[in-house]
Amino acid sequence: MEHEVFVPVPAERLRAALADPAQVARALPGFQQDAGTEPVAGRLKLRVGGHTITYRGTLHVTAREDGGYAVEGDATEARGSGTVTLALTLGLRETDGASTLRFGGTATADGRIAELPADAVDAAAVRLLERWAENLGAEAAADEPPAAATVFETEIPPPGLAGVDSVNGSADADADDLDDVDADEVDDIDEVDAVEAVAGFPDAGVPPAEAAHARRTMIGRSAEEVDHAPPRGRYAPVPAPQTVARDNALRWAAPAAALAVASAIVVGRALRRRR
Repeated sequence: MEHEVFVPVPAERLRAALADPAQVARALPGFQQDAGTEPVAGRLKLRVGGHTITYRGTLHVTAREDGGYAVEGDATEARGSGTVTLALTLGLRETDGASTLRFGGTATADGRIAELPADAVDAAAVRLLERWAENLGAEAAADEPPAAATVFETEIPPPGLAGVDSVNGSADADADDLDDVDADEVDDIDEVDAVEAVAGFPDAGVPPAEAAHARRTMIGRSAEEVDHAPPRGRYAPVPAPQTVARDNALRWAAPAAALAVASAIVVGRALRRRR
């Protein structure tokens, strides 16, 4: 069996990944490492056509003197007596800043996989090698250090920061000038009665109208009152309408009763006078 896979990773990074058994195990699709075993030892689920076969075994990747690698593996079916023996050679060739992996070798198997069609077995083997090579390239690319930033990729600070630096520089210069002031000059400054306001700027002693209104609003109110004060304006709560209504009949009940009592008193007195 011979097959080639293109991997968009430099050859040196791919060689480093092949030398790390942990990366080799992580790149193998469908592989689950057993606890307490070497990195490439565990269970592998292989799907052939509409069947899934689980193998338990080991895999070893060894560097050779000619720059290639030897891939050897032995596995046994987890639910059966079938076995698989793998003996592959892996060649690595650099191609325009990337790499090409060339697989070659033989594999022998018996058990359930031997009962399946040969075309389906070959397709499953090719798919497994391609996915393993792609995942190995992803592992190698993830470990690649970031490239140094060029002049064009360097972040340029916004123009406003330059003004800040100039202000800081002028402030330092003013501080140095203050150290050179003599005591006589300070006495002359104290004798100045008033300084005329700079034309075009309002008097700093007169607060704006907004500040005066805010100060009048905040005077006499504690922090809790300010925090819990009800909102005003368009967001102020609308008071509930008063639904107290009086019956018109009750409005005339008291005067009518008083009139009836007064009439009874007058009639009673009139009858007493006639007797």
